[in-house]
Amino acid sequence: MDATADAPKDAPIDAIVVDHLTKRYGTTLAVDDIGFAVPAGGTVGLLGGNGAGKTTTIALMLGILIPTAGTIRILGHDMARDRFAALARMNFSSPYVALPSRLSVAENLRVYGHLYDVAHIEQRIAELARDLELGEFLHRPAGQLSAGQKTRIALAKALINRPAVLLLDEPTASLDPDTGDWVRGLLERYRAESGCTILLASHNMAEVERLCDDVLMLKRGRIVDRGSPADLLVRYGREDLVEVFLDIARDRRQAAELIA
Repeated sequence: MDATADAPKDAPIDAIVVDHLTKRYGTTLAVDDIGFAVPAGGTVGLLGGNGAGKTTTIALMLGILIPTAGTIRILGHDMARDRFAALARMNFSSPYVALPSRLSVAENLRVYGHLYDVAHIEQRIAELARDLELGEFLHRPAGQLSAGQKTRIALAKALINRPAVLLLDEPTASLDPDTGDWVRGLLERYRAESGCTILLASHNMAEVERLCDDVLMLKRGRIVDRGSPADLLVRYGREDLVEVFLDIARDRRQAAELIA
């Protein structure tokens, strides 16, 4: 029986629960026994250098990769046994995953809309075109778009089904500062209006400080620290998350403690 069925109606619910999650490739631990929860309506950031395990963790949550060990529950569904029930209410954005290049932007969105069984799909595409300012290239082949335009299309695809859980991998990569700020505002409004839960992997520390309620710091596949952006700044005695990130990446805090 699903434990959430007996929970009081006003009890807080975690939309994402990851427990002892591990992914091994031979002798390499890409994800090493991590666990965390994301409350419904919250935004949690995954921070870490290249190879820290961020993208692998997201791929495991989407079912693209199979865990070596551990469990993932999203929206109350065990992703090993009932993932399609959750996937219908989830979506994902990454500028590094290319859409079919010969299809136009509108055709790509139409395909994904039908995959998610979106009602009134043409109306939804028009809404996204307006909100993300896609009109000038809506009928252009996806393969002919600039990097920044592809990033916006990836986000439009991710919002096509009005997801309850949104997994974002570098959602504003390749965007100029003005457009990146505008996209972050869009994500804030979408979360406020829909109650969506967001897991965000990003190298943009200002973005993480602005959007995230909580942050998980990954290194070599393990969670080495966690807390709200404000808590991490106080803990490390820093003024911004860039310096916290560098302290963790370079073991500067550990070195300072050893000297002290």
